[in-house]
Amino acid sequence: MARRWSIARQLFALQVLVVTLLVAIGTTGAVLLAHRDARDAAVAEVIAVAESMAHSPSVAAALRTADPSATLQPYAEATRRATGTDFIVVMAPDRTRYSHRTPELIGQPFAGTVDEALRGGRVVEQFRGSLGDSVRTVVPVRDPDGAVIGLVSVGITTDAINRELLTRLPAVGAATGIALLLAASGSWLLSRRLRRQTHGLGPAEMTRMYEYYDAVLHAVREGLVVVDSGGRVALINDEARRLLGAGDGPADLPPEVAALIAEQRPTVDEPVLIGDRVLVASRRETRFDGRILGTVLTLRDHTELRALTGELDSVRGLTEALRAQAHEAANRLHTVLTMVELGRTDEAIQLATAELELAQQLTDQVVGAVDEPALAALLLGKSAQAGERGVELTVDERSRLSGSLLPGRDLITVVGNLIDNALEAVAGTPSPRRVAVLVREEDGEVLIRVTDNGPGLRPDRVADAFRRGWSTKSGGHGIGLALVRQVTQRYGGTYDVQDAPGGGAVLTVRMPVPA
Repeated sequence: MARRWSIARQLFALQVLVVTLLVAIGTTGAVLLAHRDARDAAVAEVIAVAESMAHSPSVAAALRTADPSATLQPYAEATRRATGTDFIVVMAPDRTRYSHRTPELIGQPFAGTVDEALRGGRVVEQFRGSLGDSVRTVVPVRDPDGAVIGLVSVGITTDAINRELLTRLPAVGAATGIALLLAASGSWLLSRRLRRQTHGLGPAEMTRMYEYYDAVLHAVREGLVVVDSGGRVALINDEARRLLGAGDGPADLPPEVAALIAEQRPTVDEPVLIGDRVLVASRRETRFDGRILGTVLTLRDHTELRALTGELDSVRGLTEALRAQAHEAANRLHTVLTMVELGRTDEAIQLATAELELAQQLTDQVVGAVDEPALAALLLGKSAQAGERGVELTVDERSRLSGSLLPGRDLITVVGNLIDNALEAVAGTPSPRRVAVLVREEDGEVLIRVTDNGPGLRPDRVADAFRRGWSTKSGGHGIGLALVRQVTQRYGGTYDVQDAPGGGAVLTVRMPVPA
């Protein structure tokens, strides 16, 4: 099936049709106006000629002679030729002609209206006489006493008026042609621009495109933000509004998203913190025919996934630690059995009891200090994970925390990421490597303090450490401490980094307990 006309072509055809119709109407009006002007000019001319002859003393004198035609016929014809009129008739009050363009009609009665002229007035009419249709006037000729002694009729045929009008038509036609040419050129330029902007699509194609476009934008599960080349939000779908917390009106991008767009670099699955959400953003520029149209940003909600990933990492670390402890326990069990076989029963019991007391002491300390089961499990798991890494992780004996003060998930986020950051800080440093954790309630706040003996953190890097994307690891995402900052700010708390005595860093977080 042949492709239907594009919007640009339809608009061009419609504009040409409308302009042609308007120009035709205008031209018709101009011709009618010119015809009326020509007729008015003819009326004015015949009135002037008739009045001039009627007031001529020679005409009045000739009318009083025995043969008025002898004088009036040559005078009237000379005047007719001089003025360009078609006929001049001088007649008696009883309509008898004394002059005429056709000599054979002299002496015959005048055909036309003369009643008003006989009463001293003037007659102006369009009448069909011996020469055809004409515009004529009839005026009275008076003697010195004011009596009407004759009549003068002057006329111009409509054919002569039309011939005069025809002389004006070339100018009207030229104006019409110029108007059509200008209008068609303007329509063509407009349609050409519209064709470029619509890419030659027809109305049905654009309607389908809009319907599909609107359906896809509302149905897609990813947030979509389109920013034009000027940095203004050109499009944002429902999911993006939900993820960014934007209303139904014009959307203002959060600073984190605006900074990501302004970086002018391709971005794939980069984490972004927006309020309580962890979003994964991908950014790329859009181009058409080599021109940069703007930037497209896709957003996915990874809040739950990040939380589950953190919990999975903790479980994985705990599993690895348990596997290592199982291996160590097997070694110790073989040692104890061998000592029993050698008859050194007392030493075997002493060795087994010491290992159990050490493990139970840590468990009792954590469980006794922390009522929140998830946080207690996290501390035990991190302790085992630290032991696997060769790091001594201790829980400060001053730790005391009720399980109902803050939600367990937020505590796990803050404590877990602070401990992970400390473990990474001491990794690769000489032994002994130590990490200490303090979690307690004091003065209506939850105090979380993690101390390590790693290389520490320079004061000028503290702000960067809690910013998304900053990491000391080459492959890190820099999301851990950013999540700590996010949770802390949500509770209106504070965080800071100080140098530890003897080297290392002390990361302290204070979060007010909600009423």
